[in-house]
Amino acid sequence: MESESERRVMACFKSEADDAASVPFDLPIDITVEKLQLVCNALLQNEETTPYAFFVNDIEIIDTLRNALDKDSLENSEKVHEILYQPQAVFKVRAVTRCTSTIEGHKEAVISVAFSPDGRYLASGSGDKTVRFWDITTETPQHLCEAHKHWVLCIAWSPDGRKLASGCKNSQICIWDPATGKQIGRTLNGHRQWITWLTWKPLHLDPDCRYLVSSSKDATVRIWDTVLCQCKLTLSGHIQSVTCVKWGGSDLLYTSSQDRTVKVWRAEDGVLCRTLQGHGHWVNTMALSTDYAIRTGAYDPAKATIVHKDVLDTAEELKNKALERYNAAKAAGPERLVSGSDDFTLFLWQPEIDKKSIARMTGHQQLINEVLFSPDTRIIASASFDKSVKLWDGKSGKYLASLRGHVNRVYQIAWSADSRLLCSGSADSTLKVWDIRAKKLLYDLPGHADEVYAVDWSPDGQRVASGGKDKVLKM
Repeated sequence: MESESERRVMACFKSEADDAASVPFDLPIDITVEKLQLVCNALLQNEETTPYAFFVNDIEIIDTLRNALDKDSLENSEKVHEILYQPQAVFKVRAVTRCTSTIEGHKEAVISVAFSPDGRYLASGSGDKTVRFWDITTETPQHLCEAHKHWVLCIAWSPDGRKLASGCKNSQICIWDPATGKQIGRTLNGHRQWITWLTWKPLHLDPDCRYLVSSSKDATVRIWDTVLCQCKLTLSGHIQSVTCVKWGGSDLLYTSSQDRTVKVWRAEDGVLCRTLQGHGHWVNTMALSTDYAIRTGAYDPAKATIVHKDVLDTAEELKNKALERYNAAKAAGPERLVSGSDDFTLFLWQPEIDKKSIARMTGHQQLINEVLFSPDTRIIASASFDKSVKLWDGKSGKYLASLRGHVNRVYQIAWSADSRLLCSGSADSTLKVWDIRAKKLLYDLPGHADEVYAVDWSPDGQRVASGGKDKVLKM
């Protein structure tokens, strides 16, 4: 009988798209992850070494193959074990560990913060009726934008990073130029109640970033032409407040509402394609699997530089780059959409093709405030008022883990560009950085004097910005 250390098992490598990379071969049972990396890169004949994560029977191989296999699999010498390999981000984002500066400026609570797609600019909206742009390198206030007559509830960067839209409680939308801090065009009027969400048309469909969509408490969704400063279409089909709107990469609009439904529309002519039903209470938030690729447009976080280079590409080149990144994020299947609700559950959908959900994800004990796909689309993170952040499988919706540590409601979360870290902001006045692979708390970042409402991680991976009830912005 062979000794324990010399035992071997039959195995074959398999990609996420179910392609077998090799014929079955036998591996020593004590093979380490490092050696599996070498074997896998050699089999796939990669010119450059790509880092991989390996899974067998849905369990990640962390040290050796033996520890990931259960007893029955070890005894069964005939069985061929399929080892799933997932390419990881080639670059690594350093975790943020300390607060580098606290910038005062807003006179009321900071409700939203957002980095531009290349991480070059930072904007924030506040209850003091202003939008502010901040200089990231010197960490000081740069422009003060005044035009709104009420609280600024939401802001959205155009995917080319040249415009910022802001919506207020007085139902007005303004477009700003981040370079000068001046308003572009007229204020967009039309909604009868406050603005809940703003999204721009994806860069690969609209290289000039001309169109913007807004949702409002008045139960309508409007598509705006920001060049002519007028409303192009009004979509009314919801019977209560529309809470969130997303513009998908295949030119479909997804809207979620307090009437418990998610609706799918054709953006070109405003035709309702399907209504997704299943939630038992208000739908608060949605995320698309391609969100990160659409948000960053033509900018690839893997090519981030410390000093920002000016973009000299033509609109057409940018469009092609954005399309390439969108298709890579979409991979084989259609876009996936996840919706989170006041009924404590999430639903995973494929809204382009089907009105039946893929999965109903239960486990939270309070309403869900924000949900996000990781940039590599493999994991869904959801933040809830039950003080936890939960992780789910991005394809099947299967529950993976709970990240516990906050002692009050979790408001917002943000992924690092390499999908290895997650940052969460909470009503307990702290930010926490989580290690996704170990599913543990990595750093605790106290410092705010009150609840943290907004948090964003810059796409170039260098900074996290947060704002909240204490009126200051922290980097």
